[in-house]
Amino acid sequence: VRLLTLRVANQSLPPNWVTNPEPGVSRLGGKRLFSVLAAPKLNGAESLSSLKLRESALVGRRYESSAAAVDSSDAPPAEKFEYQAEVNRLMDLIVHSLYSNKEVFLRELVSNASDALDKLRYLSVTDPDLLKDGPELDIRIQTDKDNGIITITDSGIGMTRQELVDSLGTIASSGTAKFLKTLKESQEANVDSNLIGQFGVGFYSAFLVSDKVAVSTKSPKSEQQYVWEAEAESNSYTIREETDPEKLIPRGTRLTLYLKRDDKGFAHPERIQKLLKNYSQFVSFPIYTWQEKGFTKEVEVDEDPAEVKTEGDGEPKKEVKKKTKTVVEKYWDWELTNETQPIWLRTPKEVSTEEYNEFYKKTFNEYLDPLASSHFTTEGEVEFRSILYVPATKKEDITDRKTKNIRLYVKRVFISDDFDGELFPRYLSFVKGVVDSNDLPLNVSREILQESRIVRIMRKRLVRKAFDMILGISCSENRDDYEAFWENYGKFLKLGCMEDKENHKRIAPLLRFFSSQSNEELISLDEYVESMKPEQKAIYYIAGDSLSSAKNAPFLEKLNEMGYEVLLLIDPMDEVSLTNLNSYKDKSFVDISKEDLDLGDKNEEREKEMKQEYSQTCDWIKKRLGERVARVDVSNRLSSSPCVLVAAKFGWSANMERLMRAQSIGDTSSLDFMRSRKVFEINPEHEIIKRLNAACRINPDDPEALKAIDILFETSMISSGFTPDNPTDLSGKIYDMMSTAMAGKWASQPQPAQPSQQPAAPSSSEPEPLEAEVVEPVEAGQQK
Repeated sequence: VRLLTLRVANQSLPPNWVTNPEPGVSRLGGKRLFSVLAAPKLNGAESLSSLKLRESALVGRRYESSAAAVDSSDAPPAEKFEYQAEVNRLMDLIVHSLYSNKEVFLRELVSNASDALDKLRYLSVTDPDLLKDGPELDIRIQTDKDNGIITITDSGIGMTRQELVDSLGTIASSGTAKFLKTLKESQEANVDSNLIGQFGVGFYSAFLVSDKVAVSTKSPKSEQQYVWEAEAESNSYTIREETDPEKLIPRGTRLTLYLKRDDKGFAHPERIQKLLKNYSQFVSFPIYTWQEKGFTKEVEVDEDPAEVKTEGDGEPKKEVKKKTKTVVEKYWDWELTNETQPIWLRTPKEVSTEEYNEFYKKTFNEYLDPLASSHFTTEGEVEFRSILYVPATKKEDITDRKTKNIRLYVKRVFISDDFDGELFPRYLSFVKGVVDSNDLPLNVSREILQESRIVRIMRKRLVRKAFDMILGISCSENRDDYEAFWENYGKFLKLGCMEDKENHKRIAPLLRFFSSQSNEELISLDEYVESMKPEQKAIYYIAGDSLSSAKNAPFLEKLNEMGYEVLLLIDPMDEVSLTNLNSYKDKSFVDISKEDLDLGDKNEEREKEMKQEYSQTCDWIKKRLGERVARVDVSNRLSSSPCVLVAAKFGWSANMERLMRAQSIGDTSSLDFMRSRKVFEINPEHEIIKRLNAACRINPDDPEALKAIDILFETSMISSGFTPDNPTDLSGKIYDMMSTAMAGKWASQPQPAQPSQQPAAPSSSEPEPLEAEVVEPVEAGQQK
C-alpha cells in the first residue's frame, strides 16, 4: 500500500486517499470508487468531489506524486519477439493498402472482445470458478481526445503469455497462405479487398488507425498479467509482465490504441458512440462508453448590499440580499450504448405492430409506417433471422442497382448495407430489412457474397418471404393498400418477369392490368381467369399508347361482340412482361393484333365461301400494295371496320415497334430486321370492301379504285397503331377524295333580285340549273 498525495486538475486531494489492494478499486473517505471494469452509474445529486475524482481516475489524466517514485529496476524486463514473416507482410498491407474504410477497426476489436466474453461464458459452464469474484461480463470503451487514445476493455477470458505469442505474433492458425493467396487474387482482379476478419486477422485492423497498440491481458489460468506492445511500422513486438498495481485488472483484456495524427478524430466520445450504434448495436454483451453528462442545480448569487434603517440609534445597517441561479454541473459517467436484445431475436408473437414500425422508422430513417412486414427464422442447413418491410413510398428508381435497404449482420454485428443484387434481385431492391446470419464469416467480401453457397440459399429464401409478404398485401380486404403498392412498385415486378424466370409463378399473381370490361380499374390475372367464358381458350391482350386508343382499337370489335375480356396494356413494360410469362394457369397469352387469331368460333364453310368470293380481290389489293404487306386475307376479327393491319406472329406489334423506334438513336435501319411484315385483313361484310370487290371484277385498273386501296391501307395503319411512311401523301389523297365527294354540294346561292328586275320564278321541287336561268330568261317569264 502506498500513501499518495495527488494533484488532480490543479486541486490537491487529501492524503487519506489510499489505493486498495483489490485491483481496480480505490477508496476515499470510506467511499468506494470503481475502475473501468465495474463502474456503477451515479445520480447527479451524488457528491461532486467523488465525481471529479472518478473523472480524473478513469479518464487517464497525468498524476503528480509527492512520494518517491517507485523503483522499476525490480520489474522484469520486456522480451522482444520478431513477427512471423507472413504477419510482417500482413501488417504492411494493412497499414498501407488493404483497407480504405478505417472505421471498421472498432467493429473488429469489439467483436473480438465479444468473442472473449462468449468463450468465458462457455467455459464457465464446466468450470464455474472462472466467474468467481470477477466483474460483470461487459465491454467498456474510454477515449482521450486530447491525446488521441482509445481504450477498449473487456472482462472476458484473457490470454496467457504463450497465448499472446500464438495469437498476436503469428497467423498460422488462421490460414496465412490462403489469406495471402486470396488477397493477391483480389488485387489482380481489381476488386474490393474487404478481407479483414475473414481469416482471423481482425485484431490487426487496430493498426489502420494506430501508431502503437498495447494489449494488457489477464487470464484466469495465469497468476500474472502481461502486456503486449507493438508499433505499426515495426517488425517486432514486446511482451512484459504488468507490475503497476494501478493497471492491474482481475480478468480480461485492456486494449490501448495510440492513434495516428490524422486519425485522432476517432478518439471523440461522440464518434465512438456513433460507430458503436452503427456496427455493434446488437452485440450480445453490454457496451459502455465514457460520456460527459450534466445535472442542473441552484447556486446562490450575491447582490449589492442594501441599506436598512434600524430602531434605536437610527444608524442604517447593510444587508445582503440572497439570489439563486440555475447552473449545469458537468461530470463523466458510463453510459450503455447498445441494445443487447435485437428485435429480430424475439419471438414474433411477443412483438407488437407498433414495435415493428418503430424499429423500421428508426433503422431506415422513415416517417411513414410500412405497408407490410415479415419476421421469420430460417432453420436447417442454413440458419438466419430476418425482418423485411415494404415501404409505403418509393425512394429508389428501377434503374438503381445499388441500394442500402438491406442491413446484413453476422452474429449481431453489422457487416454491410452496400449490396448489388447479392441478397435480393434488382426488381426487389425496394424491400428493406435486416438479415442476421451465424453461418457467414464476420467480414464478408464481395466475392464471398457472389460465390458462397450459403448466400445463395439465403437469397432464395429471402426472395420467397418477400413474395409472401407482397401477396399478403394483395389479399388485404382494403383494396387501396395494394393499389398504393402497385403504383409505387408495379414496374419493379414487371421487371421481375423479364429477369427472374424461376419466380414467374410467384410474380404473375401480383401483376395488375386494365381490361376492356374493368371500367378503368386494375384487375389481376386471377380475376381475369375467373371471368373467362367457358369456351374461351386463351388470355387475350392488346398493347397501346393510351387506355383510350387500346380500348377503341378495331382488333377488339369481334371479341367485344362475343363477350371476351381483353387486357389493355398501356405501360411500356406491360407487353414485354406478358410475353416473358408466356402463360398463366395453363392459359396462353395471345396478342389480338397479330395474325392467325383463333377465337374458337370458326365456321369453315362460311370462311371457305368468303375466301373463294374475295380471293380475286385479295390478289388485286396485294398487287397494288406490293411489298408493303406480306399478304391480304379475309378477316374474322372485324365487325364494323372495313380493314385492319395486323403484325406477323413472331414480329413486333405496332406498340413494340413504336417503343423501339423511340429508343433508337440515329439510324433506325438496324431495327428493320425485327419490324414484322404486315398482313392486311379486309372485312367482307363492310360496304367499302363490297364496292372494291365489284370494282375489281368490273374495272381493276380504275384509278379511283386504286386510289381508294391506297387510302384504305394507310388509314388502317393509323387505326392499327402503326405510323404511315408518308403522312403528307396520305393527307393529300384524303383532301382530293373530300373535294370529289363535296363537289356540287353547298354551292354559292344566286343573289336575290333587285327591285328594278323582274321577280324571280317560284322555286320548284327540283332546282333549275344555273345555266338555264342565264341562257333562257324568256322561259322564266312564261312560267310567270
